[in-house]
Amino acid sequence: QVQLVESGGGSVQAGGSLRLSCSASGDSLVKYCMAWFRQAPGKEREGVAGIGPGGLTSYANSVKGRFTISKDNSKKMLYLQMNSLEPEDTAMYYCAALRCLNYWDRPRIVPNDYNYWGQGAQVTVSS
Repeated sequence: QVQLVESGGGSVQAGGSLRLSCSASGDSLVKYCMAWFRQAPGKEREGVAGIGPGGLTSYANSVKGRFTISKDNSKKMLYLQMNSLEPEDTAMYYCAALRCLNYWDRPRIVPNDYNYWGQGAQVTVSS
């Protein structure tokens, strides 16, 4: 099992950058696929980016080229670097984990696949 805590949210103007962090405790991250999701008011939770145990990544089309997911297994940390932020990126961002069987899995970023979740970090982008 893993316990997840996000940090690094905040408010920024359009075009700016933010970096989200997710601290994990419990099992080693090499056993897990990790992902970032977001949920805006009145909208369904959507996948943003995912990273497998071996480092293969997946991104939503809306963030490709602007967001980068990374992790540090030794520190049990997951990151989301967000550049060129747009008002449409405003949402609560969640860190999530899923036990992955294969080291070279490229994770799907579908909310129902994941069973460990953080409490969320708010990101607000103003125009």
